This record gives sequence, structure tokens and C-alpha cells, in this order.
Amino acid sequence: MKKKTNTAGTLKQEGGMPEIKLKRLGEEMVEQVNANESPTFETLLRSKGNILFDEGRGYLRLGDKVEKRTFVNVGQARKFMQTVAIANKCKKFLKEGAHTSIRGLFYQLKFSLGEDLDEELFSEQSESNPLIEDLEVALNIKREDLNLSTDRKGVVAGALVLNDKFGGDETEIDCSKQGRSGWMIPSDVDNGMEFLSVDADYVLVVEKDAMWQRLNEDKFWKKENCILISPKGQSSRGCRRLIRKLANKKLPVICFTDCDAWGWYIYWTIKTGSMNLAYIAQDIAVPEAKFVGVTMQDIKDYDFLGKLTIKAKEVDLKRAQEMKEYEWIKAHKEWVAELNEVLKTKKKIEQDALQGPRLSFVSEYLKEKIGKKKFLP
Repeated sequence: MKKKTNTAGTLKQEGGMPEIKLKRLGEEMVEQVNANESPTFETLLRSKGNILFDEGRGYLRLGDKVEKRTFVNVGQARKFMQTVAIANKCKKFLKEGAHTSIRGLFYQLKFSLGEDLDEELFSEQSESNPLIEDLEVALNIKREDLNLSTDRKGVVAGALVLNDKFGGDETEIDCSKQGRSGWMIPSDVDNGMEFLSVDADYVLVVEKDAMWQRLNEDKFWKKENCILISPKGQSSRGCRRLIRKLANKKLPVICFTDCDAWGWYIYWTIKTGSMNLAYIAQDIAVPEAKFVGVTMQDIKDYDFLGKLTIKAKEVDLKRAQEMKEYEWIKAHKEWVAELNEVLKTKKKIEQDALQGPRLSFVSEYLKEKIGKKKFLP
């Protein structure tokens, strides 16, 4: 008896270009049909029950539980067909050298199965989005490798020069010469994007765009020889990937956020990844990242901050309590102490408060703490 082909199961282990992986996926399904077997698509489960913290690697990743879809299963046939349709469209985008968003893909797929059939392949984008992620996991590639873009979010200033090949053009981008606006981070910083030079001592990730602008005006990145990045809140995929690539260049990554559970969680998603992106954590997580502030300890170290705290809301306290239960956080006594202090005092501090004495104080604060290596793990 012919051995069954594990469609997509072996593809995760294989190298090769996205086009090759997509072609092989189709070929394996054809082989199954020719062998009188039902075409099968296999991918790792992305549910919470299959997400674990890898202590050795220092980030969240998927476990080994798998999900299989077969064409002959009535309950799985539609989803199987939708997955194949997405793979087919992505192969077309790659062949054409054209990019679109996941919203654009949805509209490409939202068509009738035939002129005389009133049946849509997809009725809502909520149907197609998870299947894109399934394809990423099964083929061990990122959606950006399939010419699918996501929202641009985040800005950079500093001694970083890149070469960008896109849309038939080639552009050299010098992040030290982007003025007040900085260089906006695209969703894909891998394909057609190359570092030409990185001449900095470390990367400083600043939660808020307004604070990034303050530091950019002070030319903090130039005076302290760092690369200044703001994810403008929670980091996008492209921003996290860029930070990871800079960390691969042996640049220390230091994070600067608000002193509350939400700001701290932004740091932890950069450091350990997040549950919803656990399947690409190896490409975006930065376990070696350090946290410079703002911390509850700063209230004791800088007297004026005691006058500039804000009362924490119930939702802030609830989030702090939840974070205390994460195994990757409670392993660090320093972070448990910080969270306990928030719960005890019911206070929080915004990074903007460091502008209280004078606008330039935030630069002095960062220079002092980074110089003395006053970090949290």
C-alpha cells in the first residue's frame, strides 16, 4: 500500500522560496488524489492550549498539537477549499511581483464559485485571516513572504542605512537624515530590504510617538549613538521584526515605556513575543531585551515623580494582577515587586511625566540610567 503523504507537514521542515513551498503544497495534494487518497492539509494548532513558554529560548512558541483538514470531510471541505484558494492567490501575487493587504486578499477571494451559483467563497474577512495564519505555520514562512502586507506602524531615527528594493526601484534610506518625521517602518523589512550599515551602540525602543519626537528633537540618538525607535504603542509585526534584526547585529535592545501594566506589556511582547503571534516568535521576539523605565522605584529615586503619579483604574489593576500570573514574568522577582507596588499603591506614571522639571530631563534620565545599567530583566 502506498504510504500517505503528509501534506504541508514536511514543508515546515523544508527550506526554499515561498513559491517553491506553495508549488510543493499543490503537488503533494495532486499526489494524494492520484493515489486515491483525500487531499489533506496539516498545520500546528494556534489555540491557547498549544502555546507554551520555552524557557530555554526565552519566548512563547507553539507546541506540537496539529490540526488536519481533508477535502472529503463534510465538516472540513469548505475550510480546506478556502485554504487552497488563499495559497493559489498568494502564488499568483508572487508570480506577478505584486503586494496587497490581507483586506485586499479578502476582496480578491470574495467571488462567486460560478456565474450561475449564488455562493461566495468568503463572506467575511474573519474567515480568511485565520487561514492565512494557518498557511504561515504550515509552510514555516511569514505572510510578508507571500506578498501580503500589514499596517505600517513605527518610526526610526539613527545611524542606520538601508537599501530598499521595491516596485522596480532601488532606494537608499539613511535614518539619520529623515528630519522630524523619521523613517516609517514598513510591514516587510526582509524581502528586498537590506542593511547597508548600522553604526550604533544600542537600540532604544520608546513606547509613545510623542516621546520619540521629544527625544528626536533633542538629537538623543546622535548624542548617545543609538537607534531610536517608537512602535507608537503596541508593536506591529514589522516593527518587532526590525528590532529582532538589529538585535541579531549584536545591538543591545533597551525599552522605555509608561509605568503601568499596559506599558510593561508592550515591553514583554517585544521580549517574549505574544500569544497571537507565537507561531513566528523566533523571528520577532527579543529575549535579551532590557527595561530601563519607567519603574515604581523611580518614584523613590526622583522626588518630583511622587507629585506626578496618576491613580490607577480598576482595569489597570486587573491587568497588573494578570501579568503577575504569567510564568515568564513571575520568574523575575524584580518584576513581581514592581507589579505588587502598583497593586499596593494603586498608582501609575506616564513616561511623559519625566518632562516635569524641564523638557530635556527625559534625556538626562535615560542617559543616567542606561549609563549605570539600571535595568529590569
